[in-house]
Amino acid sequence: MLASGSSGNCIYVGSGQTGLLVDAGLSGKETLRRLEALQLSPSRVRAICVSHEHNDHTSGLRALQRKYGLDLFANAGTIEALNRSPDMQDIQWKVFSTGFAFAVGDLTVEPFAVSHDAFEPVGFVVAAGRERVGIATDIGIATGLVRERLKGCRVLVIESNHDERLLQEARRPWHLKQRIAGRQGHLSNTSAGRLVCELAGPELERVFLVHLSEECNRHDLAMKTVQQILAQAGHARIRVSLTYPDRISDVWRA
Repeated sequence: MLASGSSGNCIYVGSGQTGLLVDAGLSGKETLRRLEALQLSPSRVRAICVSHEHNDHTSGLRALQRKYGLDLFANAGTIEALNRSPDMQDIQWKVFSTGFAFAVGDLTVEPFAVSHDAFEPVGFVVAAGRERVGIATDIGIATGLVRERLKGCRVLVIESNHDERLLQEARRPWHLKQRIAGRQGHLSNTSAGRLVCELAGPELERVFLVHLSEECNRHDLAMKTVQQILAQAGHARIRVSLTYPDRISDVWRA
């Protein structure tokens, strides 16, 4: 996780041969700086896969494509939404169909529909051989489809946006609180923990909690809530890691 939060989201996933970014919500310069901090050359990155059109997932797309000639993958709904911005209209896209896997080098990318307040939002499973990483960064509810697609992953990147009490106490308009807690909003810490429990097969070893709200959550609270839910369900072996807007998270390697 190069960055995670309302100020910018960007994930690096790579095999020995191919690297890709899921979303590009950092500036091109900052994305490069964080890749270099991981000793990853930009030449390793073949493509960017876009989950949805919100600015905290897309602000660096144009700069990164112009400088490095990266392939940009998105579905038709996301592209339509981004094309409404004059700054995005000259971007060259590779269009994927939600629900159908595509290849980036030796990586297989499986996009699946999620519930969020965007045109055609998706999560991804990125696979290299038998290793699978499941990613759902902005998701209002965990549908049956989401559960089915995320089964069998070695790593899960799951939204843990807010604590339900802190959200209700926040100085935010009531309609905004309803949107965040609604079916097309964001997962709470408790909902994230319960989802991970449902997906906790023998393969799962690491969970990254992403998109934590600065106002309606705390890192220690998100960690404690999810760890307690996992422990109570007999899954204390699964390691939980936090992610941050201003620095790189822990790195997972197969």
